[in-house]
Amino acid sequence: MLTYSLENTNGLPIYKYLYECIKHDILLGTLQAGEKLPSKRRFAEHLKISIITVENAYAQLIAEGYLYTVEKSGYFVSHIEKMPPAEKKHAPLPEKTTEISYFLDFKTNHISEENFPHATLSRLMRNALSEKDGLLRPLAYNGVKELRDAIAGYLRDFREIHVASEQIVIGAGTEFLYNLIIQLLGRDKTYAVENPGFQKIAKIYELNNIRFRYVDIDRAGLSVQKLREEETEVIHISPTHHYPTGIVMPIQRRQELLRWASEREDRYIIEDDYDSEFRFSGHPIPPMLNIDTHGKVIYMNTFSKSIAPAVRISYMILPPALLEKYRATMSFYSCTVSGFDQYMLAKFIGEGYFERHLNRMKTLYRTKRDTVIEAIEKSKFANKVTILEENAGLHFLMRLDTKTPDQEIVRRAAEVGIRLSFLSEYTHEPTPNDAHVLVINYSGIDTDKLDEGIRRLEEIL
Repeated sequence: MLTYSLENTNGLPIYKYLYECIKHDILLGTLQAGEKLPSKRRFAEHLKISIITVENAYAQLIAEGYLYTVEKSGYFVSHIEKMPPAEKKHAPLPEKTTEISYFLDFKTNHISEENFPHATLSRLMRNALSEKDGLLRPLAYNGVKELRDAIAGYLRDFREIHVASEQIVIGAGTEFLYNLIIQLLGRDKTYAVENPGFQKIAKIYELNNIRFRYVDIDRAGLSVQKLREEETEVIHISPTHHYPTGIVMPIQRRQELLRWASEREDRYIIEDDYDSEFRFSGHPIPPMLNIDTHGKVIYMNTFSKSIAPAVRISYMILPPALLEKYRATMSFYSCTVSGFDQYMLAKFIGEGYFERHLNRMKTLYRTKRDTVIEAIEKSKFANKVTILEENAGLHFLMRLDTKTPDQEIVRRAAEVGIRLSFLSEYTHEPTPNDAHVLVINYSGIDTDKLDEGIRRLEEIL
């Protein structure tokens, strides 16, 4: 008769402890395949526990396949394959990387806590719970209609983009949408990446085993001549405000790219309008989508810049032909953003809070940009720098008159608690023309620390 000590169950319920004991003996081979176990009543009497406790332990073992029953015969041990011993020990887990805390970070953008619309979003979250029918229904593949309608209304009123809400597809971040576009357009195409440009795009293509080419930009943006030399079908550009150079693509270059795309049916342009809301002089720059007459532009935008990086809600606008293909081949995908978040954001946009938030943030960022530039112009290294492309977006460029290598300056700055990045970091195979140009991201800068931060930079510059 099986015997187990049940005096100390390590805090487990008795049935769970009994289940673990029997399973352990089966895996060790102490209980052989086909061996009959005691009946529930006999086993309970032997162990001096209730029959229901034994029944629960047996039931769990049967559910997991360790035991099987034969009618009117009892419980028997199942045949369990023994796993071969491991040939070598598993590699140790890599050590945790500790996040470095910088005194001033000019490399990353983020929003300060006091400027995040906590109170408004908290109230709208509670209101979103009232959408009982919507929250309980399966989500549409392209996102909640209320959010798509709100985005379409915002684009119409403030960006002069006239699209049907059915053309909008909601996704959890632009990286997810890039992967959808790859599947939609096909892995047999060659994609063009701006050089210099946002390096994450190339990494996504690389991980998807996509052919891609780095195509150089000039003062007007992506070079059409070099684009033709590389024989690509799909290009990813940010014409309203290029990252990291800050270039605004003129109308002539936009028309050239649209003409290139219209020459072949399989050519498309991915227009990333990632921070178009933040322009500090003149009117907002119209997107390329507005002059696309052949359905060649896939427009993308995100709320990560306009609200906060943690708001992982982005969207793309598909031209009619691609929308039809998307519905036919990819509408089985579930929307990756929770309905709760979508209803909340729909109210935030639809009730005018988003517009007011943007107006506040534009004023704040303009003031912060001016404060950073003023501090630089008053510094001891002011005669060694030239400020470039400061009129839009949340970063500007600062050219340094120096012969010190970029990475050496980055290293020295890190030693005094300042995080810097250079244009050369965003360039595939940098040239001397890319050197000594700092990319100054300023939205997350604590201006109370700015004077001390500039003083530390004075020591190394």
